[in-house]
Amino acid sequence: MKMTGNTPSLKVRSTVASGGGGGLEEAWLVAEAPVKKSHARAAEWGVTVSFGLRGHFNSFVLLLLVLFVVLAVSITTANDGHGTEMMAPESTLPSPPADDPGAAAAAHGEQGDPVGECDMSSGRWVFDDEAYPLYEESACKFMSDQSACGKFGRTDLKYQHWKWQPHGCDLPRFDAARLLRQLRNKRLVFVGDSLNRNQWISMVCLIDTATPTLRKSMAGGNTSLVSFKIHEYNASVDFYWSPLLVESNSDDPVRHRVADRAVRAGSISRHARRWADADVLVFNSYLWWRRPTIKVLQGSLEAAAAEEEERAHRAAYEVTNSLTAFELSLRTWSEWLELHVDRTRTQLFFTSMSPTHLYSDEWEAGGSGGNHQCYNETEPILAEGHRGRDSDPAFARAVEAEVARLAERGVMMRVLNVTRLSEHRKDAHPSVHRRQWSPPTAAELQARARDPSSGADCIHWCLPGVPDVWNQMLYTHIVASWRRDLLPQLEN
Repeated sequence: MKMTGNTPSLKVRSTVASGGGGGLEEAWLVAEAPVKKSHARAAEWGVTVSFGLRGHFNSFVLLLLVLFVVLAVSITTANDGHGTEMMAPESTLPSPPADDPGAAAAAHGEQGDPVGECDMSSGRWVFDDEAYPLYEESACKFMSDQSACGKFGRTDLKYQHWKWQPHGCDLPRFDAARLLRQLRNKRLVFVGDSLNRNQWISMVCLIDTATPTLRKSMAGGNTSLVSFKIHEYNASVDFYWSPLLVESNSDDPVRHRVADRAVRAGSISRHARRWADADVLVFNSYLWWRRPTIKVLQGSLEAAAAEEEERAHRAAYEVTNSLTAFELSLRTWSEWLELHVDRTRTQLFFTSMSPTHLYSDEWEAGGSGGNHQCYNETEPILAEGHRGRDSDPAFARAVEAEVARLAERGVMMRVLNVTRLSEHRKDAHPSVHRRQWSPPTAAELQARARDPSSGADCIHWCLPGVPDVWNQMLYTHIVASWRRDLLPQLEN
């Protein structure tokens, strides 16, 4: 009698961006699952049983032989792995929440697995007013006023109905129930600036609107750490304010606009202790570095402030160009990850730079109406290869270098390339349809009377909108990584 079991291989392509093209490519891992003979889960992966009989046996003997084979396979499965804990019967597993529509699929293998061999950052925008948006703005109980464009007067909602279509594959639709099964008893943390907070709110709304019967709460308010909890799953999706990753004089989550930006490029521990235990970390940092120079402090922020006040002869900092300061800070960040992250448990992501649309001459060649930024823009830029002047490939290469350095040291991080796809969406910013966090001054009111676009926000994104696509990509990678981690456990 011969028994053979074949485990399908899992391959994921790795691509690395060049400096040109205006963004980071997906930092795909290359993983080839070894083919092993495995008796466990033989019924799921396909087992061929063949046997030959000599002579003439009666049916009773044949039946006994078949029963013997079944018994042998059962014993082998129970003992394989030298005492590996066996899965509890389905009847003893906890019941899923009432609005977990994919629970049955989870018990017998997920359906509709994410794409494997596909560059999701390369594609085009396609208008789809039937399947999009993925949720309604008013349906999200935790929507931020910074992204609630409809609430603040925007009536042209066409921007909500564009679908990102990668070349050669389909972007998997966001499945909140499946993601929550992955995040049961886990913590997902977004660490960075207000663009990362924009993505975090998108993730919160994607989960909240798809699971109306679950008990959820938000805690933290205007503090550095805000936590969204899904209680039935003991899961949290958090945001931590750290716009320059390392310590800086812009770390206050409310009062962070300062004339002279300063960083402690060698210090990150005060921030890191707030997210060190996370199971999934999503970082970003870019726009806060976009100035000619930045002060790099040698001592503490408090000592530097005191020294300036006392007009000491020796400066507590040196002024350097922003790219150099960014590279120094990235090295501190990556060294912390190398020393402290749990490589077997924690999934790491870095969201590439989010483009701005502050200069209308980028898409209006020969326009004579002045710069209206993104004001009154209602259509995407459909031309291939568009890149705005605020997207600096040197900063993208700096991130790529640190991600590659971490990979050489066994710390795997995936870059979510959101830059290329977002470059085209001049129509999807809040513009003037946003909450004004402080009353406008008399000068601002006069400027807006002359030019309504002067108060436009062409940096952040309306929701539902572009950050939902970023989270579809993130969701796809989280689920795919979980399955890659699970396969070796099932084979042993």
